Amino acid sequence: MHSFAEAAAKLGVDLVLATDRCHVLENPWGDDAVALRFDDPDGNLDSLAARGPFDGILAVGDQPAIAAARIGEHLGLRFSPMDAVVAAKNKFLARGRFRAAGLPVPHFELVTDSAAAARSAPYPCVLKPVVLSASRGVIRVNDPGEFDAAFARILRILEREADASIQLESFIPGREFALEGVLTHGRLQPLALFDKPDPLDGPFFEETIYVTPSREPSGVQAAIVKTAQRAASALGLIDGPVHAEMRVNGAGVWMLEIAARPIGGLCSRVLRFSGGATLEQVLVEHALGRDASGLRLAAGAHGVMMIPIPAAGIYAGVEGIEEAREAGGIEDIVITAKIGQTMLPLPEGASYLGFIFAHAASPVRVEAALREAHARLRFQLTPSLAVVR
Repeated sequence: MHSFAEAAAKLGVDLVLATDRCHVLENPWGDDAVALRFDDPDGNLDSLAARGPFDGILAVGDQPAIAAARIGEHLGLRFSPMDAVVAAKNKFLARGRFRAAGLPVPHFELVTDSAAAARSAPYPCVLKPVVLSASRGVIRVNDPGEFDAAFARILRILEREADASIQLESFIPGREFALEGVLTHGRLQPLALFDKPDPLDGPFFEETIYVTPSREPSGVQAAIVKTAQRAASALGLIDGPVHAEMRVNGAGVWMLEIAARPIGGLCSRVLRFSGGATLEQVLVEHALGRDASGLRLAAGAHGVMMIPIPAAGIYAGVEGIEEAREAGGIEDIVITAKIGQTMLPLPEGASYLGFIFAHAASPVRVEAALREAHARLRFQLTPSLAVVR
């Protein structure tokens, strides 16, 4: 949120933040934000409206995007319809709309009888929670035994979630990509296409490296953009930022998801545009209706590594940061883990140890820099103790 506040200040735009926090405490973070329950935005719409009038709205997460759609309807602001944003967040609804639009989709179904599904599943297949994001709870299984273990594991992950639905899908082989873009009246403008050079074949699907521009042939890149446009249209998304994930193989481009939000966390720092504009500045301007069609990425190649968590444990520190910074092409290393924080890898985890950012003349050099810097970091994770009651 702070990065958007900084972007708005640079642009001379007055920004009102709405965050999911306790409405009883008055301005606890000093950001003068409106307290808003994202799962029930109607509850405080009047307080938000009183801070207007507004010229635009922007959401930076999956649940906030649903709230933004409702607020947009109430205040007459340009955003995608709530029905479309809800479908984008729900893997089962999204798959159904992709199939109805003629997009390639794997076999998919909601698991209602796990024993029957384990017997009839098209192995290899993937089990995934319908409503979680960032690969949390997503597990590849290759036989009925793995199916049973994975299903029980996902149910434990979903214990505190309102929706515990689990979807089964045929595994889609191929190379994986991410596309960052904005929609204007239904038209997709791509801002960056990221290669994910690490193979994501399971059993878990932890993303590590993003590099742009893509090294794929122009024909493949064009097919990715075209398919992402079709997917956005199938969902009914029409305005605002989108972050799309897809796989490419000999059968074409297969959409994994397209979210009605920008890339998450600190990853947005990897993108710099001509003139030095940040992604946050671009999105604020787009929300105000300003034309973004002339945007170009800054020269060279850019990449980010989301530093993976090698094993569960309590974070105790890191060595080698200065050595890692000396790797050619490294722009910054940000460790987000806090001393004493319990770290969980996927499929249970929902965070990273930190981020490494690189800029170089070519994607190959960016990827090499990220890997070299990561190899120089030495993280200390002490085993956490189970409490027996």
